[in-house]
Amino acid sequence: MSSTLLEVTRASHEEVERLERLVVKDLQTEPATNKDRLHQSHRVRNMIEQIIDTTHKLVDIYEDKDGARKDEIAALGGQTATGTNVFSAFYDRLKEIREYHRRHPAARVVIDASDDYEQLLIEEPQIEFSGEEGSGRYLDLHELFNEYYNSKFGARIEYTAYLDVFSQPQKIPRKAKSTRPYREYLQKLLEYLIYFFERTEPLQDLDRIFSKVTSEFEEEWTIGKVEGWENNSQENGSAPQNHTVIDLNSYSTVEELTIEGPDKLKEALGALGLKTGGTIQQRAERFFLTKHTPLEKLDRKHFAKGSRKPEQNGVMPAPQVGDDVKEIALMEAKIRKLCDLLDETIVRTKENVEKKQALTYEEMEAEREEDDVQAESESDEEDQQIYNPLKLPMGWDGKPIPYWLYKLHGLGQEFKCEICGNHSYWGRRAYERHFKEWRHQHGMRCLGIPNTKNFNEITSIEEAKQLWERIQEKQGLNKWRPDLEEEYEDQEGNIYNKKTYTDLQRQGLI
Repeated sequence: MSSTLLEVTRASHEEVERLERLVVKDLQTEPATNKDRLHQSHRVRNMIEQIIDTTHKLVDIYEDKDGARKDEIAALGGQTATGTNVFSAFYDRLKEIREYHRRHPAARVVIDASDDYEQLLIEEPQIEFSGEEGSGRYLDLHELFNEYYNSKFGARIEYTAYLDVFSQPQKIPRKAKSTRPYREYLQKLLEYLIYFFERTEPLQDLDRIFSKVTSEFEEEWTIGKVEGWENNSQENGSAPQNHTVIDLNSYSTVEELTIEGPDKLKEALGALGLKTGGTIQQRAERFFLTKHTPLEKLDRKHFAKGSRKPEQNGVMPAPQVGDDVKEIALMEAKIRKLCDLLDETIVRTKENVEKKQALTYEEMEAEREEDDVQAESESDEEDQQIYNPLKLPMGWDGKPIPYWLYKLHGLGQEFKCEICGNHSYWGRRAYERHFKEWRHQHGMRCLGIPNTKNFNEITSIEEAKQLWERIQEKQGLNKWRPDLEEEYEDQEGNIYNKKTYTDLQRQGLI
């Protein structure tokens, strides 16, 4: 028995409602790990897309462009070509239902299909990440870094420094941005950031974000306040007015034009779509042709390969150059916005790179195995025994600290202090700090020795006693006598010891 249009409508509404409840139920569960969070976000995104598709189908049904829904409603009311007959329509429909069940006696009505929908909550979508991306925790910009490092617009910097500057394309000199390599590099960078953002933040509406970025960019571009492109646009969308434009009205001969220099002439020729090669004399001659001859009348041989010759209506190629520049500036604005949204990920990436630089291959392998073990155990119950094969100390979160941190602080080195009752201290930092802690101070008081800086690094009781005896002997021989050695000065600048000064003061002589 084929479903009627009204039944399809009812089933579609039911599906939308079920999916909405599943979305709420899934979001009420707090994910335990980053991997679980990604799976949850992608599950919710998939259900939202199903809701959108089903809603579009419902909109088409309600618009009823072919009139099928209207005819079906009329048929239910008994309206036929011969007139209105409710009973005839009812019995025809009853006959159709009985005939269907007679042909399909095993058919049954599905009362509750919630089990099928509940399976969506345990689905684990497949999300592809490279080994450097760490399941979406870090960025993998090595390929783009190599392109930046070997380009003319880039700089010879390390990868960690690149992670600080790649999000600031506005700081690249404007002269270097007009090249094709920079445009291709910018496109690749934007594509990667979009791809990474869609995988790690599937619930974000990237189209809406870019729509807002574009609208703000258009306003700033109109008034010439785009960051990195200030005063580089006009309201009519013409070519950018920059320092490379040469006013030919100021020059009467080619020789005078050569004063501008080869670089400035090259940029001016490139802005017009003309060839930029040759000596400074040839460049000046080629550019000087445009003073009295319109571009559309120049010989084709003067134009660079791949550039379009101006049309006969006098349209200059400069607006096309302006459109290219505007497109580059817009890509930069989108990259800056994505970097703001991925700020925490960029910081984590830099920290991860710096951490790896301090590790050996064996340590990285040990840490990778530890991360795998922790990733598997994070989703288990809290009271489950933590797997710690390397016997690492526990951190503030009740889990073993990273292996690189264990090696950095030398926590595998044991120091014992006899004064503290043979208590063990792990790591140089804890050992140095314990001399000021209560346990060591209590031990020194029990020995009758003051806990001063002289006794730092002394952990043996016998050594502490011997040092204290030597200090006492030295103080006995060189004991300071304040009545004889403490100095006083009168109003005239005379110096006396304490005893003499006191006697003279009593006599009223000073």
